[in-house]
Amino acid sequence: MIQRAIDLASLSAPGKAAILYGPRRAGKTTLLHLYLQSCGMRYRLETGDNIRMQHLLGSADMKEILAFAEGYELIAIDEAQQIPGIGIGLKILVDHRPDLRLIATGSSSFDLAGAVGEPLTGRKRTATLYPLSQLELRATMNDFDLKEQLPDFLIYGCYPEVVTAQTRSERIGYLEELVGSYLLKDILALERIKAPRPMLELLKLVAFQVGSEVSLNELATQVRLDVKTVARYLDILEKGFVLVRLGGFSRNLRNEVTSKAKYYFLDNGIRNAVISQYNQLDSRNDIGALWENFLVAERLKKRAYTAMYGSSYFWRTYAGQEVDYLEEQDGRLSGYEFKWSGKRRRRPPKSWTEAYPQADWELVTPDNYQPFVC
Repeated sequence: MIQRAIDLASLSAPGKAAILYGPRRAGKTTLLHLYLQSCGMRYRLETGDNIRMQHLLGSADMKEILAFAEGYELIAIDEAQQIPGIGIGLKILVDHRPDLRLIATGSSSFDLAGAVGEPLTGRKRTATLYPLSQLELRATMNDFDLKEQLPDFLIYGCYPEVVTAQTRSERIGYLEELVGSYLLKDILALERIKAPRPMLELLKLVAFQVGSEVSLNELATQVRLDVKTVARYLDILEKGFVLVRLGGFSRNLRNEVTSKAKYYFLDNGIRNAVISQYNQLDSRNDIGALWENFLVAERLKKRAYTAMYGSSYFWRTYAGQEVDYLEEQDGRLSGYEFKWSGKRRRRPPKSWTEAYPQADWELVTPDNYQPFVC
């Protein structure tokens, strides 16, 4: 059993609603069940797929909702994004049962967050459970073992069932099923998108441009959609835990690029499954993109799990000088360049040091990456 970074015992509290977000199959339900089995409280577990629960918790019928929770110390709702108006139902329980603990999980942050945001202002605690992180795996593997498995992480990603699978065929089969059946399920349903093909084509285009600046106009032309629709789809994919967006950083210098963004996948395995590429690293021409995607995703997990507050960007000038990734925290800038081979430039771009002489800078390679992600 791999210990997850989120502790539901700490997240939940009487008189508060604990909201656990995260992509499908990242382990939210497993984490919830393990907590319920050990919590020692009288609990009730329901699922948002239950039509009766959808009617009850979405009804705002105070008498019925309170009767539903009577005699229980904890109410847990898995896949709560399936319940329209869930926020009002949870608010009734929080307001009228201050002794009660509430836990709701959801795989669609944009829908569940919108449903619970205003009704539960000041009454909720939130956390996001991602696919397994290097930080979590380090509790069961030493640094040598993690590095030995680095090629697998770059190709197959870090979803729990992928990491624990015994064979290559099992990993590929799982990823194909995940992309084909689950990845866009909530997104397509909740956004009432009847034709998934354009969104899948958009994902494929983004997969081939990982680490590069993305032009919405070019994407729109290639998928035959208008620019506003492409921007909307990318926003949905980001809020649906598929993509991660990095904007350009600038302190208003004329030569800095800020109008474009870079997109990364939350998981390398999903990226490779979208384009059906599972060949080994020595026969690939996209190892640089895989390495960059892995580091951005793992850094995001580390920041979330260790409360590293701040903002993330990339930096580039119109002359082509760039820093792959940078963070701004408490007014201090830290720039990072990601290199798989580590044989190229070991100094920051001249224009970067001239513009930001007080900033830190580091080259991240397979030889020194672990402090960056663990």
